[in-house]
Amino acid sequence: MDLLKLLCFLTSVSLGVAAEHADLEVYWKSKLPNTPMPKAVRDIIQNGKPPGVGGLSASPQAIPFRFGRRYFTYGHGVVRDGKNPTEGQLRNHQNVTVFFLKRDLHGGSIMNLQFVNLLDNTTAFLPRQVADSIPFSSKSVPEILNKFSVNPNSVQAEAIKELIADCEEPGIEVEDKYCATSLESMVDFTTSKLGKNVGAISTEAQKTDPKILKYVIVNVFKLNDDDKAIVACHKQDYVYAVFYCHTLRRTDAYRVNLVGADDGAKVKAVVVCHEDTSAWTPKHVAFQLLKVKPGSVPICHFLPEDHFVSWALKH
Repeated sequence: MDLLKLLCFLTSVSLGVAAEHADLEVYWKSKLPNTPMPKAVRDIIQNGKPPGVGGLSASPQAIPFRFGRRYFTYGHGVVRDGKNPTEGQLRNHQNVTVFFLKRDLHGGSIMNLQFVNLLDNTTAFLPRQVADSIPFSSKSVPEILNKFSVNPNSVQAEAIKELIADCEEPGIEVEDKYCATSLESMVDFTTSKLGKNVGAISTEAQKTDPKILKYVIVNVFKLNDDDKAIVACHKQDYVYAVFYCHTLRRTDAYRVNLVGADDGAKVKAVVVCHEDTSAWTPKHVAFQLLKVKPGSVPICHFLPEDHFVSWALKH
């Protein structure tokens, strides 16, 4: 695609995105009337950048351990290419509370956490009709790279290839998975699994800081019923907003209020605890960090600010 055609394409899409903002909010309210948009979604609608390569990380490794499908598969935790985590990866994660045991999820616990503003350079949602008109498959990767003028030999091109390949992989037996290329399709997936009486929440930090800081848990609130599945959606690196969403069973979601040990900064965090990890690969980084075996104990983790969780509200 030559430069003029690319500019025309991106301009038309950008105008469509701007025109759709109010419609997206209306769609959310019509399908999920009992919950406000989580900040992870609201910020994309309000501040998302026009689609293009600018929304992709030039150096994904600069962000320590991303949940989702980027480096370690979320949930059952298959390490990419079946390899064990490297010593460097483990060393990087030992200084921050990536995973922790459920027994430590209580008031007074101290966590080493890093809250980074991940939404400043994020790409916008495309209207569903636009997203549906753009190929999203491994066989169409050359066309996608050409359409958005992505260098086939770049880090960004590799990120696109990996994401689409991950989206095409079948989910494990206990999960339903879906890569949503529009807000409407993401909402529809959620309601198909949970109904319309749903709550949704994402992590909100009073301030962000690239440094790892100590936080103290103030209190913990469980969100879902024990026997009910939840849906987790994880923002991905892509040329427009794409979320990897999946159902989680035998998994509990919590709202956890934190306060900075040194500066008193407040955080409303989301924590997910997996009660049964017996189906996870023994190579999962959680077992390496916590020195436990699959299925032995419930394992928890915080959700980054650009992910969110949904659950069926109690009647």
